[in-house]
Parts: sequence; C-alpha cells; structure tokens
Amino acid sequence: MRLLRIAAAVEAASLVVLLGNLFTVHAKVITTFCGPLHGTAYLAVIAAAWTARPAGRWLAFVPGVGGLLVLRAPRARAGG
Repeated sequence: MRLLRIAAAVEAASLVVLLGNLFTVHAKVITTFCGPLHGTAYLAVIAAAWTARPAGRWLAFVPGVGGLLVLRAPRARAGG
C-alpha cells in the first residue's frame, strides 16, 4: 500500500510538471527527465494497484490520476 501511495503521488506530480512545462517554457530537459519518470510511475501504480486493491484495480489504468482514484476506492469487504 505504501508503494501505491508513493507511486500515485509521483505520477500526479510528474503530470503537473509536464503540463506546466508544456504550457509555459517547454524546456526539453524537463520533458526528458519527467517523461520517463511519469511513465515509470504510471506502470508502478498499475502493478501496485493490481496487488493491493482488487476492488479498484481497473481505476489504475486512468492516466495521471489512476493511482489517486485507486487509493480513494472503497475496500472490498470480506463476506459480501
């Protein structure tokens, strides 16, 4: 669960940085660093959500905010 929280935060923060860069200076060095970071965080969110939260695992596939959605999804209850 801790990995999911960290990966979701990195994914969301890197998306904000990438979009901020796109709409302002469009510096190639920021895109070069944050693009792969965002992609890796996205894959980490999917992997962590797949093992941590069965009830909301499909929400992890939403780019940018999927990890945050999984963290907010209700937990599956034992016994129905």
